[in-house]
Amino acid sequence: MMPLMVEDKPAATRIAHVRTAATRIDDPDLAAQALFAELDPTTLSGVIVFSSSRYDLEALAHAINRRSEGLCVVGCTSSGEITPEGIAEGTITAIGFPASDFALTAVRFEDLDAFDPSRAQGVVRGLVANAAEQSRRLGTVVSRAAIFLVDGLSHREEMLTVTVQDALGDIPLIGGSSGDGLDFRETFIFQDGAFRRDAALVAILSSVRPMKVFRSQHYAPGGVKMVITGADPANRIVTEINAEPAAQEYARLAGITTGVLGPSVFSSHPPMVRAGGEYYVRSIQSANPDGSLTFYCAIDEGVVLTLGEAQDIVDGLTGLFDDLDASVGGIDRILGFDCVLNKIEAEQRQLTRIVSKMFVKRRVTGFNTYGEQFHALHVNQTFSGLAIGRGD
Repeated sequence: MMPLMVEDKPAATRIAHVRTAATRIDDPDLAAQALFAELDPTTLSGVIVFSSSRYDLEALAHAINRRSEGLCVVGCTSSGEITPEGIAEGTITAIGFPASDFALTAVRFEDLDAFDPSRAQGVVRGLVANAAEQSRRLGTVVSRAAIFLVDGLSHREEMLTVTVQDALGDIPLIGGSSGDGLDFRETFIFQDGAFRRDAALVAILSSVRPMKVFRSQHYAPGGVKMVITGADPANRIVTEINAEPAAQEYARLAGITTGVLGPSVFSSHPPMVRAGGEYYVRSIQSANPDGSLTFYCAIDEGVVLTLGEAQDIVDGLTGLFDDLDASVGGIDRILGFDCVLNKIEAEQRQLTRIVSKMFVKRRVTGFNTYGEQFHALHVNQTFSGLAIGRGD
């Protein structure tokens, strides 16, 4: 048998690739054992974990802690995972950052209804200072990005995102809202050894590699407009559109009946709002028995919405990946946050296998979200993330 051939490079030029692993093992302890054996934690500075909510999270947290002493480990529950083998559900998926090229440090916010923006800004500025100190060993030329994970049922993403990005200054923020499939019951973030509800975390990733945050969407505004005439902003509920019951009027404008309203319809006919010269999706989460609609994003009376029309998903992703590859001098890994409604839309259009293969080829790892964060924005139905260069 021909021996394995390894390119002989000087130690200083060898690439310490970002590591990824995923498992479907049911037992949390055995799953964590398999996951961390693949990641080789003794060589890492930090790990990000995305877990299906089917797991016993208390047991999983204990299992992770046993195998990650001294590491910064953060993560959340998901509505599906983007694994090294493609799009999946029911897994635990992880990304490990080699200590030779990366530093990861994080803080957490709890009791989000009592979130104090002034205090939070001080905490985040302290995190920035800590990240600079922790990454000093990497050298003088260091790039940074902030990874934001938040309880996807908190309804606090807008205030949190604006506050955190302001305190971060020039460090760009990217992130996602945790999920639990399409159950909308309990969503969690993981930090400091435990899965927690009603919480958010900010983790600064520092690296000698080039990194670039991005946001993309495969929808464009169509010709159908509507005005929200009744709303409960605190709960993201719209009661009236065009002075008619919200679900009934939305269904009429989308050309369907109220009886078929659900995630498949919401993913195909997303409302969009114009802000700052651009259009952003304001996705619908559910149609309610009283005829109202619950949204994933902040919403209010007087907002003008436009029904979105789907563009070519495959062409859009191809162009995005090509641009990212050029921007970071060759992609090592993409940390991806893909809206759960994008996954549903791909399934409806029978594109899941194609998109999944693209994610594998372009080295995407991440999870399906209840919403995405990009700089100071909380958005819906996007594919967003962080491209990390090879650094060679």
